[in-house]
Amino acid sequence: MKISRISVFQLGMPLTKPYFLSGGRLRFEQLDSTFVKIESDDGLVGWGEGCPWGHTYLPAHGAGIRAGIEALAPALLDEDPRSLDHINRIMDLALPGHPYAKSPLDMACWDLLGQSAGLALWQIMGGASALPVPVNSSISTGTPQEMIDLINKASAKGYRTHSAKIGGADIALDIERIEAISAALPANEKVTFDVNRAWSPGVAIQVLNSVTARDWVEQPCQTLEQCAQVAQRVANPIMLDECLHDFNDHLDAWKMRSCEGVKVKPNRVGGLTKARQIRDFGVSVGWQMHIEDVGGSALADTAAIHLASSTPEANRLASWLGHDHLVIDPVPGQGARNRNGFATPPTMPGLGLTPDLDLLGDPVAVYCG
Repeated sequence: MKISRISVFQLGMPLTKPYFLSGGRLRFEQLDSTFVKIESDDGLVGWGEGCPWGHTYLPAHGAGIRAGIEALAPALLDEDPRSLDHINRIMDLALPGHPYAKSPLDMACWDLLGQSAGLALWQIMGGASALPVPVNSSISTGTPQEMIDLINKASAKGYRTHSAKIGGADIALDIERIEAISAALPANEKVTFDVNRAWSPGVAIQVLNSVTARDWVEQPCQTLEQCAQVAQRVANPIMLDECLHDFNDHLDAWKMRSCEGVKVKPNRVGGLTKARQIRDFGVSVGWQMHIEDVGGSALADTAAIHLASSTPEANRLASWLGHDHLVIDPVPGQGARNRNGFATPPTMPGLGLTPDLDLLGDPVAVYCG
């Protein structure tokens, strides 16, 4: 099997409503997603998606993915997409860094591998069955009551795990948010307070040592070193996210005892191949992990759910579904969806879903030999 053609599609995907995080300093209204179609010489077609959460959340943007693919695609033509480590070595040589540009290509190669082997990705990734994965809501920053109301609406849709966005200059308000939300949460539901890097270490220590709630706190500060400083001085378990860009960052996080869990996002770390490596390391050191993508349609979500489903239950926390926040659905009705608080990966070979070409429109670039 050889890669014969790579087609690239761009799709603007509006959010159902404006989304705020990091104490309201970041606002998002539309996502810029890139879909990749890889065709093989034996007639199989694999799909991938890369979708940054805007261009202010991480050092990534939609146009950057497509520019990266322009540099990467010629090096991948005539290569065997099933040789995933080889494919990743080629990409790392052709374009050092820029992992978010490599993720949709890697994802499409996984899709081709699964189809060629006749196996769903969760099987290739180590799962014994297509286990349902709990899904968590994403609660935008607001007043304590506004956020509690959003959690109640999410609960009505089956969510039992919530990610509440806090952080900002008003320390008293953050303390009030944490205590009010934790107290209002039903006994069978869980919450993580996601700061998205908004606090300095001093503020984080002050806030977390002032609250009685002992829920997870995610990415309290900007850097790994700052988060490690906080983790050693508070009782709340710490989850790391945005400061982890590659395997070495995860290794450093473990060495520094800076967290009890991490978020593993394929688009941020370079694709499913590298996300699986990080997942396996997390299992070996006893971390608990949210495995989900940065953003995107049900295509990107489904790829992450395959990896999450194949992860041991003791290490697997809930996964966020970015497509729940979108106005349009380029893979209508397919893939991993919220079904009463759980998402189950498809059992068909590969990813198990195909985008609607009428919704994607014409490709913005095509690469072939």
